Amino acid sequence: MEDDRRARELKERSRAAFDAQAATYDDGMEGDHARGLYPVVAEEVASAVAGKEGPRLLDLGCGTGALAELVLARVPGCRLSCVDLSPRMADAARARLGSRAEVAVADAEALPFPEESFDAAWCNDSFHHYPDPDRAAFSVWRALRPGGAFVVGDVWQPAPARALMNAWMPHSREGDVRIYSEGEMRAILGKWFDAVDWRRVGQTACVCVARKA
Repeated sequence: MEDDRRARELKERSRAAFDAQAATYDDGMEGDHARGLYPVVAEEVASAVAGKEGPRLLDLGCGTGALAELVLARVPGCRLSCVDLSPRMADAARARLGSRAEVAVADAEALPFPEESFDAAWCNDSFHHYPDPDRAAFSVWRALRPGGAFVVGDVWQPAPARALMNAWMPHSREGDVRIYSEGEMRAILGKWFDAVDWRRVGQTACVCVARKA
């Protein structure tokens, strides 16, 4: 019960923070780290579905839809669904993407899609917000078709800085939960996915590609 209460509190913090940031996220400092990962994640998604005709794609924590727009340009003919916990972010994504994507307010830990619906999914700068990352990983795995890929772009720090930031995160107003090491990310995703690739991006980010057999 205590874990459930804490998870609800963290999600409400995230929802409130990103509702407040929706109008300025594309240009403000709060979206700077995420924007730096956009081209990297878009490239990984495009590579994951190369050769597939009309692939179905899923964007978790879609924010304003700016990254989804890049993916749409890289993967012509795809069918895209986007979810975000923040209603105002979802509204911004709808305004940007129009009829090119379906956008819903939804929780990444309980995705509202049937099994084996998508060929690839991604989340960018949002995995460290999930109170139950194992459940989120399973939720994505369940929604992916065999051979599907889950691309995660997220924050990264070396061990000393990571320890300090993780000690502070329980007090974060944005509902941050934890910055993960390479080993932790491999362990979380590896519980469900059959292959996990991890690499650093610059000094403060990483990208993982987890594949479902």
